[in-house]
Amino acid sequence: MEKDNIIVSANGISIGYTNKKVKTVIANDVTINLKAGSFTALIGANGIGKSTLLRTLTGIQLPLKGEVILNGKNINNYTAKELAQNLSIVLTEGLPPSNLTVYELVALGRQPYTNWLGTLSPEDDSKVNEALALTQLTALADKKHYEVSDGQLQSVLIARALAQDTPVIILDEPTTHLDLLHKVSLLRLLKQLTEKTGKSILYSTHDLDLALQLSDEIIVMTPEGTVQNTPEKLIESNVFDTLFTDSSIVFDKNKNGFTVL
Repeated sequence: MEKDNIIVSANGISIGYTNKKVKTVIANDVTINLKAGSFTALIGANGIGKSTLLRTLTGIQLPLKGEVILNGKNINNYTAKELAQNLSIVLTEGLPPSNLTVYELVALGRQPYTNWLGTLSPEDDSKVNEALALTQLTALADKKHYEVSDGQLQSVLIARALAQDTPVIILDEPTTHLDLLHKVSLLRLLKQLTEKTGKSILYSTHDLDLALQLSDEIIVMTPEGTVQNTPEKLIESNVFDTLFTDSSIVFDKNKNGFTVL
C-alpha cells in the first residue's frame, strides 16, 4: 500500500466512550487506512461498534488511545472549517422540516467556502451543478426535497457531500430503507465517484453480499478484532466465518456469500 496514497489512517487505536471518568472500550488495536480513489465498506454485526468507529474517524469523538490522521495531521487539530473542507459526512438521520429545493440542499455543501453572508460565487454554483450532474439529479434541481423519493433524497445528500468537495466522504448506512435495485444503483454510483473524482469513500453497511461485489476494500469488525483488506484476501483468510456468532449463518466460499443452514 503506497503511503502517499493514504488520506486517513489510524494505527492501533482504541475506540469507545468515557462516562463520568469511566472508560468503556468498544474495540482495541484498530488499524485503518483509507486510500485516495478507493471505495471501502465497513461491516460487522449489530452492536460491534461500527458507528463508534465512524464517529472516531470523523473526529466527532476522540479515540481512547492513539490518533486519527487526516492528510498528515491529527484530525482533532483541525478547525471546524478546515475539517469541513477535508471531510464530509452523510448520516441516515432525517432532514429537519424545510422548504429547500434539491439545488438549495446540495448548495449547503458549499458553506465551508462561502463568505459570511453565505452568498454563492460562480465557482460555488459550478461545484453544485457538477455534483448534481454526477449524481444524475440535474432534472430534479428545482423540486422541493420532500417531493423526491427516498432513493433520490439519498443521492441528494451524496450530491451535497460532493459539492463540499472534500477528499474523503464517509457515509453511515447509506442504503438503509432502499430496495435492492436502489441499493445497487447507489453503491455503483459511489464506486464510480471514487473512480471519476479520486475521492476516498467509506460507508458502513449491512448489505454484506453487495459490499463483497462492489467494494475495493472491506473493513470487518468482529469480536476477535478489526481487519481491512480486499474482498478476495478476506475470503481467502476465512475472516467472514467469524462475523456472526450464530452457527446457522455461514460464509460459502463457492458462492462468495452468506448461507443460512
